[in-house]
This record gives sequence, structure tokens and C-alpha cells, in this order.
Amino acid sequence: MKIKFCGASIGVTGSCHLLTTDMHQILLDCGQFQGGKAMEEMNKEPFPFDPAAVEAVLLSHAHIDHCGRLPLLVKRGFKGNIYCSDATADLLEVMLKDSAHIHEMDAEWQTKKNLRQGKQPVEPLYTMADAENALKLVKPVLYDQLVELNPEIKVCFNDAGHILGSAVIEIWATEAENTSKIVFSGDLGVTNRPILRDPTKIKKADYVIMETTYGNRLHPKNSTSIDELIKITIDTIKRGGSVIIPSFAVGRTQELIYQFNMFYEQHPEYQKYLENVNVYIDSPMATTATEVFKKNAQVFDEETKAYILSGDNPLDFKNLKFTRNTADSQMLNQDKTPKIIISASGMCEAGRIRHHLKHNLWDSRNSIIFVGYQAEGTLGRLLVEGATEVKLFGETISVGAQIHNLEGFSGHADQNGLLDWIGGFQVKPKQIFLVHGETESKMDFAKKISEQFGYDPVVIMQNSEFELETGKLLSKEDVIADALDEEAVESIRARIDSIKEEMENVLTSTHGVLEGKISAEKLNQINNIILELEKASVNLGSSITSEDRDTVPLSEQRGN
Repeated sequence: MKIKFCGASIGVTGSCHLLTTDMHQILLDCGQFQGGKAMEEMNKEPFPFDPAAVEAVLLSHAHIDHCGRLPLLVKRGFKGNIYCSDATADLLEVMLKDSAHIHEMDAEWQTKKNLRQGKQPVEPLYTMADAENALKLVKPVLYDQLVELNPEIKVCFNDAGHILGSAVIEIWATEAENTSKIVFSGDLGVTNRPILRDPTKIKKADYVIMETTYGNRLHPKNSTSIDELIKITIDTIKRGGSVIIPSFAVGRTQELIYQFNMFYEQHPEYQKYLENVNVYIDSPMATTATEVFKKNAQVFDEETKAYILSGDNPLDFKNLKFTRNTADSQMLNQDKTPKIIISASGMCEAGRIRHHLKHNLWDSRNSIIFVGYQAEGTLGRLLVEGATEVKLFGETISVGAQIHNLEGFSGHADQNGLLDWIGGFQVKPKQIFLVHGETESKMDFAKKISEQFGYDPVVIMQNSEFELETGKLLSKEDVIADALDEEAVESIRARIDSIKEEMENVLTSTHGVLEGKISAEKLNQINNIILELEKASVNLGSSITSEDRDTVPLSEQRGN
């Protein structure tokens, strides 16, 4: 029996893992890569397996980094069933159609640009028709329902508490009369949060595939982030500004609606500030997703169910407004009265949020509040890390607004939450594979569970395949730097350092000698060159590894 890691192996996007037995091939997730042009280009690469040979897909949840390449999988030959929870099936229609629309619009825009330059037209990654073909293959199942895929493989979906419908998937696979149990964590949620139930703990597994998004970080208490959200909102309104919240359309937006409902209806002390301040959900997908949430109250936690039974709707209040068309969205930026705008995408890589940032980011009266994970290479990550100006629609925008990052709203379990979940196993798994995390996060979490539980996990650093029974590494996709000898690598590093030093000298001279004689745009270009060189140096350093460092147990990475 083999497991091949085909995504979420070098970061937190593109979740995709292939389970192979002597008779069957089952795919766990088929997500899209996100986080800048380089990552997005990976979506166009051929799958490292034959889509037509895959019998079924087990989908953990409806976020695009877990489901976003399903239409492409179908386009390239997959004809099996896509199994997911019933709530995920409802959300999937929203997510895949929206994603297909974005790909079509992006391809149309790029084609027009190419044709003007005498270049070839561009094909979208997939179309609306591809998305609809994928949706025809979806087979919804209930939580805790044992589903037989074939005589050798059975599965069960358990509530992961991450977003509506998210699942921890148990898989019982038989090969040569031996049955192994594989548990795929998907993305794990946070305990004691509104609307959703806590993540399900699993007692037994032979092999575990586990996410590590926040494997080396702790969230502030959710109550602390709620208090901060209130304070930031009130302070912003007092100075005549607006609050702009980039938010994932599914999950985070609904929790924010829930919290603002509490502010407006259960805290009269805020009324004098918020009475005339509207909360706008400016995302067609978030609007539709909120309707899906309302239809799936059966999977809500007990507190939210009691709230509904009391006659109140936790996802609606009088100051809440939904916008659907472009004209309504544009009006929000023309209207200068204080307001709260919640808009997708959560990492600011696409969607209406980019327009709201263009019109509001420069104004010091405004506040930009991040409430979810910001992947490397995204605009959201740049802003959180303190960028003083950014490019939007070809225009340089100065960052004058206050930037806030409230990690207590994250839908991902933090390090303690991940430790709590993995501590639920009553029998020690034979092996744990750590995926879906940036390098430092995976390594730190591996060390933590080694110290706390005595596990010796495999830290997945790049696409690779393992034989489960022996733990043997069967293959890996080498990065370019693996083929270089140390002398060549050191030469490249030295050259990068030399160029960086030269550019820093140019920048210093520009500021000190040519001040006023060079455009701000040129200065920004020089700054960007230095940043790119620094990033190249870091990436090169992280790519240069010993032959066995990339995908081996933690003890071997330490040299034990």
C-alpha cells in the first residue's frame, strides 16, 4: 500500500494525496495552489498520476485549496465519484462555479492583452462546463456514516469543525487480506467556537496524514480577538473611518456575521456608535454561502441551535446588508460615511476586496483587519508584515490605514489544538505524515509531538511517495538545487549576496545624493529588486538539502 503526496507538501495550498493499493487508487482532496504567480502556475502542471485511473475522490471540505482542481481532474479524465459531507456538497457548487468564473474571466482578460501584443490567446484552467461536470460526480454522505467504496475500501466522514461540512476522514483499506486504517485530518478547526462543533477525535489509526498550518503558533483567545475587533471598530468609527475586513467567503464571513450580530443586538453600550453603521457583505459567493449555512443548521453546535430555537437568526440583523452586483459594490467606495465592509478573498489575491483596498488603504482614518491565515507570497501577507506601499491594478497605493491581524478568528487549530487532537489516539499510529504547513511550522510541530508523545513523524517537504508498511521512500520530485554540487551552490549564493550589496549601495546613494532627482516609482522598483533577491536567497537556502532530508522521519533529520 502506498501514499503519494501530490500537493500541500511545500506549503499550505494544493492539498492532494493519492492512496494506492494493489487494486485501487483513491485521491484525498484535489486542491488549487494559491499564493502568487509561481504557486498558481503549478495548477497548470500535469497531475503526477493518471486521473482516469483514480476510482474516487474523498474531499475533506470545500475551501478552494482543497477542492479547486476537481474540475481540472475531470477535464483530464477522472470519471469516478467525489465523496464529501452533505454540507460540503452544498458549498461545493458555490465554490467551483465561482472558481470557474474567475478562471474564465482571467483567461479572457489575458487573451485580450496577448492579442494586442501579437501573442497567442490563453485557455482558462477550466471552464464553467468543467465545474458542472465535476458537480455531477458528487456523492454526499452523512457524518458518521460508514460508506463502502468497493469490497476492499470503506470510509467514514467525521466533523472536523473547520468550516461547514469539513471532515476528518477515516479509511479502512484491505490489501492481501491485511486491513490498514488511514486517517486524513483535512483541516482541523478550533474548539469552543460559535456555530460549528469541535473537531472529532479519532481513537485508533495505523497511519495519519495531518495538517500543520499553525504547527508552531498559538492563537490569542477568541474572546480577546472579539474584544479587539470591537475596540478597533469603535475607534475607527469615532475618527470617521471605515473598517475593511478581507475574509474567506466560507466560514470566516459567517462567524463575523455572528459576532457583529452580538455587537448590534446584545450590547446596548455600543449602540450610540454603531446604530447608523452598516455591515456590508460584499461578496456574491459569501452571500450565497451564508444561505447554505442557514440550510444546514443540523450540523451546528448546541449553543447555536438553541439560539435559533429561541426565535433569533444568528446570521442576520438589521444593520446587515448584502451586495451582489458590481454597481452596489462600487457605491460602497463612493459613499464616504463610516461603514464595515467584509469582502473576499481572505488573502486579497482576487475578488472585490482588492478594489476596496485600492480606495481605502491610503486613508489613515480607516482600519484593515485580517482574520485568517495569510499564505506566503500573498498581498495579505505583505500587508500583515508591514508593507508601506503595494501595487493594485497597476497603481502604487500607499499604506496609510491601520493594519490589524486578529489570529484569534482563525478557523485552523493552533499548535495546542493540533496537539490536543493528536493526543486523542489511544493506540500509537505506526506512522504520522505531516503536510499542509510551511517548512518551519511542520518541523517545529514534528519536534513537539516527538517530545510530547514519542512519535517519529515523517515531515513531507516536497512531492513524494511512501510504502506504508515499511515506511520506505519510493520517489520524490527533486528541486533544481538538489542537482547542484556544493561549490556551484556557494558560487550562486555569493553572487546573490554581491548583487544585494550593490543594490543596497545604489539605494543608499539614491536617497542620499539623488534625492528629488529620481521618481518614487523608480525607488520602489529598486526596493522590489532587493526584496526579490532576498527571497531568492532564502528559497535557495531552503532548497539545498542532503539527499535524505526532504522526506524522512524526524529522528533521521536530527542525525539520531
